[in-house]
Amino acid sequence: MKTLRTIPFWSVAAPVAGWALLAGTTLGLGGWYALPLAVGLLGSVLAAVHHAEVVAHRVGEPFGTLLLAVAITVIEVALIVSLMLAGGPSTTALARDTVFAAIMLILNGIVGLCLLVGGSRHHEQRFGLHGVSASLAALAAIAVLTLVLPNYTTSAPGPVYTASQLAFIAVVSLVLYGTFTLVQTVRHRDYFLPEDADRNAETHAAPPSGRATLAGTTLLLASLGAVVLLGKALAPAIEAGVAAAGAPKSLVGIIIAIVVLLPESLAAVRAARANRLQTSLNLAIGSALASIGLTIPVVAIVALATGWTLTLGIDVKSSVLLLLSLMVATLSLGTGRTTVLQGTVHLVICAAYLFTTIVP
Repeated sequence: MKTLRTIPFWSVAAPVAGWALLAGTTLGLGGWYALPLAVGLLGSVLAAVHHAEVVAHRVGEPFGTLLLAVAITVIEVALIVSLMLAGGPSTTALARDTVFAAIMLILNGIVGLCLLVGGSRHHEQRFGLHGVSASLAALAAIAVLTLVLPNYTTSAPGPVYTASQLAFIAVVSLVLYGTFTLVQTVRHRDYFLPEDADRNAETHAAPPSGRATLAGTTLLLASLGAVVLLGKALAPAIEAGVAAAGAPKSLVGIIIAIVVLLPESLAAVRAARANRLQTSLNLAIGSALASIGLTIPVVAIVALATGWTLTLGIDVKSSVLLLLSLMVATLSLGTGRTTVLQGTVHLVICAAYLFTTIVP
């Protein structure tokens, strides 16, 4: 009971209400029910951010940001696999679209917003160059190997891999992400720690107790599950709105990706505003790595087991935007210092990606 009293009531009520609203979707209450679902989604996102910060304070950096990134990605992967199994061979491009949207939104939208918010408040921000460089190197390798290279292999026609190629790419993705996690948490953990960690006020605050951390972890998973499933429940209403606006169906995937990434986005922006840019970049780039490094191997296993042809290669326009994003990220994060200029550049690329999705 003492542990429960230390947890804000709203952070417990929000995910509970979210799951209750999910149960209400089975009653067939009509289109108006999308509004309370959206409210429940927002509450669950805010609760997820709160509990993620509690757990992160207990386990310290960079384990806290890694925990949130992996937790959201695991739930996202489960959602993608369930949709693939339910939709059959017609959904073989779902993983590609979701992963590409997540990378573009994280690398340009979240990173750009963090740099802009942090730069506006603190003029210039610093971060550890070694950790960010290592993250970008791993992300560039996995992204190009999984999303661009399939367009240029010749063993199978189209933007696909053969079974042996797909298995190889799945293993490579796991090796790269596993090595990155080892470097981030064990061998070179100091690369991912804020340079001014000793001056951070949160460092000197008493960490939560073991019971509070366990409760926070449980509520974090409950909140993340509510976020993903509420987003899925809202998908028909979103699809109807996109169709009514005459926009391409690919916009639906972007909207769902935005919903899934909301907890990470808010946590990263709050960290940047508090002048903890290293934490923001750990969370943002780490989330992109987790998204592609864990999703591709799992969906590859599903495709190999079912005999489906998994569509991975992105089109020429998307390839240009992806390579531009990686190049700009390397340049803007290559000095260890950022201002509002870098944030603006990333946000402009994100806007170009969103605009060209609506107007191809």
